[in-house]
Amino acid sequence: EVQLVESGGGLVQAGGSLRLSCAASGFTFDDYAIGWFRQAPGKEREGGPCVVSSDGTTYYADSVKGRFTIASDNAKNTVYLKMNSLKPEDTAVYYCAAAWGAADLNSRLFDYWGQGTQVTVSS
Repeated sequence: EVQLVESGGGLVQAGGSLRLSCAASGFTFDDYAIGWFRQAPGKEREGGPCVVSSDGTTYYADSVKGRFTIASDNAKNTVYLKMNSLKPEDTAVYYCAAAWGAADLNSRLFDYWGQGTQVTVSS
């Protein structure tokens, strides 16, 4: 059974940092792209903001470039999202997702989704 379990969300002040983790199981981790997506209250889910493809290529939405970093630890089947210089507009539920093979920021490519973790950035 495919499982993606997010952790690390919480409340942080603007300018602060958080690190999210996505622990994956039930599939061959090296063969999949893993992405972080987010959905703010009252808004549709965004493309991205970050994806690491199965070949190691990383993709970032313009809104997070220079602030967010996605990194994969294949030995632990875990993908991390380090978020620095957080802004109130980063407030959202962050979801981890998996897609077989190569993928970019297009959420429609992703077949498996976690339950999400809330990130709240106060001003």
